[in-house]
Amino acid sequence: MSRAQISALVFGVGGFGALVAATASNEWKVTTRASSVITATWVYQGLWMNCAGNALGSFHCRPHFTIFKVEGYIQACRGLMIAAVSLGFFGSIFALFGMKCTKVGGSDKAKAKIACLAGIVFILSGLCSMTGCSLYANKITTEFFDPLYVEQKYELGAALFIGWAGASLCIIGGVIFCFSISDNNKTPRMGYAYNGATSVMSSRTKYPGAGGDLKTTNPSKQFDKNAYV
Repeated sequence: MSRAQISALVFGVGGFGALVAATASNEWKVTTRASSVITATWVYQGLWMNCAGNALGSFHCRPHFTIFKVEGYIQACRGLMIAAVSLGFFGSIFALFGMKCTKVGGSDKAKAKIACLAGIVFILSGLCSMTGCSLYANKITTEFFDPLYVEQKYELGAALFIGWAGASLCIIGGVIFCFSISDNNKTPRMGYAYNGATSVMSSRTKYPGAGGDLKTTNPSKQFDKNAYV
């Protein structure tokens, strides 16, 4: 069972790291190169900065100075990704306290509750990231295939795929945590049969007989009625 929890922790922490990388990345969308064979300038846009580069290798990034001029879907994706990163952080902390191989977290029953909570938090983190990346990708694809959209068109950036991968890892880790707790509750416990107390006199009394087996007799019959006369 500890192997399942270790695997869940690896998936969850790996997904959390991918979510942090996707949130901080500036390659959520890149300029399309379908309109020209030779492209000397590229534009990358993320949740926090707009970057431009050329074929000579020089890049320049400009942050979004105010949130009031940022489009609504970008603000929504910011909120979802920040929520995903926050939930992933708390999920990693809860997972460390809820694992059986750690000495913190209290009793096994308390650890089971904490591990189940960690699984739920990881799943919520993955769902937030999946929603944010899908919302951003839907905006890009809608503008790309719209024939009436005459402004600069963009393609899906690498940060979207990193975000989807991180969300999948978080969801897988959370599901494994939840199933490990349910399997732990179904594990039967060992029972011990009580045979009753045995008399010391009867266990140590041995009479020669067939096979040399131990034979127990009633101690009251070993003495005659005239023993104390």
